[in-house]
Amino acid sequence: MLNRRQLLGGAGAITAAASASAVSRVAMAALPEPVIQTSADTMPPLTPSTGRPYRPVVTLNGWTCPWRMNAGVKEFHLVAEPVVREMAPGFKAHLWGYNGQSPGPTIEVVEGDRVRIFVTNRLPEMTTIHWHGQRLPCGMDGVTGLTQPGIPAGKTFVYEFEARRPGTFMYHPHADEMVQMAMGMMGFWITHPKARHPLIDEVDRDYCFLLNAYDIDPGSATPKIMTMLDFNLWSWNSRIFPGISPLVARLGETVRIRIGNLTMTNHPIHLHGHEFLVTGTDGGPTPKSTRWYEVTTDIAVGQMRQIEFLADEPGDWAFHCHKSHHTMNAMGHGVETLIGVDHTGLARQITQLIPDYMVMGERGMKDMTEMEMPLPDNTAPMMAGQGPFGAIGMGGMFSVVKVRADQKPGDYTDPGWFAHPPGTVSYEWTGAPLAAASASPASAGPAAMPPLRRPAADTEVRVRKPAGGHGGHGGHR
Repeated sequence: MLNRRQLLGGAGAITAAASASAVSRVAMAALPEPVIQTSADTMPPLTPSTGRPYRPVVTLNGWTCPWRMNAGVKEFHLVAEPVVREMAPGFKAHLWGYNGQSPGPTIEVVEGDRVRIFVTNRLPEMTTIHWHGQRLPCGMDGVTGLTQPGIPAGKTFVYEFEARRPGTFMYHPHADEMVQMAMGMMGFWITHPKARHPLIDEVDRDYCFLLNAYDIDPGSATPKIMTMLDFNLWSWNSRIFPGISPLVARLGETVRIRIGNLTMTNHPIHLHGHEFLVTGTDGGPTPKSTRWYEVTTDIAVGQMRQIEFLADEPGDWAFHCHKSHHTMNAMGHGVETLIGVDHTGLARQITQLIPDYMVMGERGMKDMTEMEMPLPDNTAPMMAGQGPFGAIGMGGMFSVVKVRADQKPGDYTDPGWFAHPPGTVSYEWTGAPLAAASASPASAGPAAMPPLRRPAADTEVRVRKPAGGHGGHGGHR
């Protein structure tokens, strides 16, 4: 539910607004009311009621920022502030974000729109916003000290520019960004084409989300901002599975997914059951001659990827980062590998001292998905989420693309688990044991590979270099 609150009150707060560069007097006449979102649910698309029409996007576990039209200019209000983000049911993080959430709301505009963004700083330090990938005046680029002064705490600055090209973009600070981005300050920006574009096709559903990562110790709530590589929470829009919403489609629809990476590493994003085309980057739509079908696309740090596919296979299809550690939560990087170690005698002795001691890891870690282990307060399980056949055993950057024949156009509600047609689910074999294949050439038939015959002794190999080289010849045994 959207909750409105006026963060700046009175004429004094309004006249205190300062611009990042010179702006018109109209821009300073009044501030648009900021709209605050506290729910982590995926909100329905915001169909434009003013300005030029377009097909809106759906932000995964997020929302689109409302605007007002002011003398032909589309005005937004972003509030940089500390937020509490529910990353998964029962687990909340203390982050920094915009308008009550991390990431902040998605900004949607149309190519050619004149855009004015008021940015109010409610952080304990200065900040700015960089409009990642945009073509704009240099003084609006949002780099502290280089293109503008920082926005002091309690002040409001104004950014104003034209959305010059369609595409998929981001926004984030360029002020103390090691801290501010590690705390979750980022958001999505989408510029829709103003007319039919030769490289941008119409789609039925359009999703977007950002890749981000945090290092939050079990039992705590604030990220460790000095972490460079060993993150333990890999997230989409600051949500971890099973807290990430499914991406829903009707059978036969064309689906676009826009993904931006603001983590410290690359992410190979993989879709099951379908193949897709990479149709855009933060540089714009890709030429059609460069597109080929993939099931995984790698997204490097600071990059955007826009993929499109035909949802023509009904089912519940996994959609995730293919780095195996990125589909886990709250991992401990110092855990020893104990696979194959017999703990029987040791466990009996330890339980005499620690009655609740539990042996883990000697048969792998999947057993942990079946255990009801006590965890510190405000800690997400490492592997969580239940499916129709039991524990899914995933966390982190994992969701499900749900394709249904009976999903209504424009309906984004979760249809529940897929009802598999009879005979289409893998099953246990209960017949006679299968005979092992023989490697004997006598029983394998005439097409069998001949047995390997090793030489009785080592073979000496001599290498002769071409005449005129810097050396003669040598041998290698």
